[in-house]
Amino acid sequence: MIPFLDLRKINLAYGDAFQQKLDAVLEKGWFILGDEVKIFETDFARYSGTKHCIGVGNGLDALVLIFKAYIELGKLQKGDAVIVPANTYIASILAIMQADLVPILVEPDSKTYNIDPTLIEKAITSKTKAILAVHLYGQLANMNPITEIAKKYDLLVVEDAAQAHGARMDFRCQSTDFRLESPNKEVQSSDPDAAAQSENYSQKSEMRKAGNLSHAAAFSFYPGKNLGALGDGGAITTNDNALAEMLYSLRNYGSKTKYHNDHIGINSRLDELQAAFLNVKLPNLDSENARRLAIAKYYLENIKNSLIALPQYSGLSHVFHLFVIRTANRDRLQQHLNQNGIATMIHYPIPPHKQKALVELNALSFPITEEIHSEVLSLPISPVLTQIEVELIVQTVNNFT
Repeated sequence: MIPFLDLRKINLAYGDAFQQKLDAVLEKGWFILGDEVKIFETDFARYSGTKHCIGVGNGLDALVLIFKAYIELGKLQKGDAVIVPANTYIASILAIMQADLVPILVEPDSKTYNIDPTLIEKAITSKTKAILAVHLYGQLANMNPITEIAKKYDLLVVEDAAQAHGARMDFRCQSTDFRLESPNKEVQSSDPDAAAQSENYSQKSEMRKAGNLSHAAAFSFYPGKNLGALGDGGAITTNDNALAEMLYSLRNYGSKTKYHNDHIGINSRLDELQAAFLNVKLPNLDSENARRLAIAKYYLENIKNSLIALPQYSGLSHVFHLFVIRTANRDRLQQHLNQNGIATMIHYPIPPHKQKALVELNALSFPITEEIHSEVLSLPISPVLTQIEVELIVQTVNNFT
């Protein structure tokens, strides 16, 4: 059986280094917000190209804290509207609602599955104060028109980058809101294509990574992510000093100084041991993303079945957290693959606006989103997938009738 994602195999490669980190943390005896968290926050900010990284408990908390911090800073008020793609994991919408804000759902581009910028402007009202751009499946949303719309209407832009660690794009927005005042040098990339592309871009644009394309971004380090911990974990990146200071406080009971609580905060801190494991894995993120991209290219070049629609992407804007195909015969295809020893998953079977938990949205209709959720199927893709396994998957998909 080819597993959908072999987390055991992925993490066994780091076993010795993990053990050394575990021993070091135990020896030091400091388990909350210690040196490992500080190191990770520094290195992940540098990797993302941002001034700040704030480690938190998980990706959902990262989004909620961003919105709550903006409310504390007076840039948002409870009841304000936030535009969000209808086609997303429910966490994107839950975060808006948990911050006492109102989600306004917008249909995706049917080719990229990300929010369609041409529909955003039509959804803006006097209550709209922010756009939450989701980089679904590891592909960056079309951030250049999104940030231009935000500039035009004076809106905040937040990235849900939970699935897009290391994805890059040519960022052309000239708004001072999105310029980095003192750029950090990025961690050296092991991806030769990235270096080659970077040299070819003019001075009028920059290659930027997920997390540095907005006012603030939320990441998840859930074990299955491209950069995954051995448990829950998350982070926020931003270039906004005031926002970062507020986030450091809110994640820690609203306190900057122990026993002095300035805000109504929560307890959501990146675990010291998980940070230590992430410090081991971060230097290999680009090379593992490159392997994902190589597998995706092989799929795209060799899957030839008229019953199946393949994903579309350009350049390095997609790190293929998931390789998602579409077919009107999803159940039969999934059964066919399973019978031939290939595990698959559906991301996601029920669109958020049809979930029981969001009953107030159930009457809404989003035909493109609903069609996507009824047809998508995710094939195995990971840095430990062998070429023999990749070829068998392609052969089995092509044999489906």
